[in-house]
Amino acid sequence: MSDFSTALSVAASGMRSQTHRLQHLSENIANADTPGYRRKLTVFEPDRSQGQVTGAVTTGPVRLDQSALTQIHDPSHPMADDTGHYWGSNVDLVVELADAREAQRSYEANLRIFDQVRQMSSALSDLLRR
Repeated sequence: MSDFSTALSVAASGMRSQTHRLQHLSENIANADTPGYRRKLTVFEPDRSQGQVTGAVTTGPVRLDQSALTQIHDPSHPMADDTGHYWGSNVDLVVELADAREAQRSYEANLRIFDQVRQMSSALSDLLRR
């Protein structure tokens, strides 16, 4: 039964990590028009238990995308400088939506694995009861 609990733990960690990723992606989309906003990046790291790699993943510290901010020309904007420019965000909505779809599919794949392992564990328990 230990292998079942390990598989459930790994699948659950994948779902948890993808949930964090979706949260950051939604924050990026919500702040796409915020001047000076830098896109948040989610980093996945192997989960280590007592110094051993367990196969599970966790999210590391949030990193900010250091790519250049978009320079926008709008002299009427309150943040515009003497030349009429201000710094927008570095969020690309197409990239964010593609990443969100990828995170959603990864979450669903982990959910299917979780459900399969649960069904296999239940079937094994039924067999052992006979």
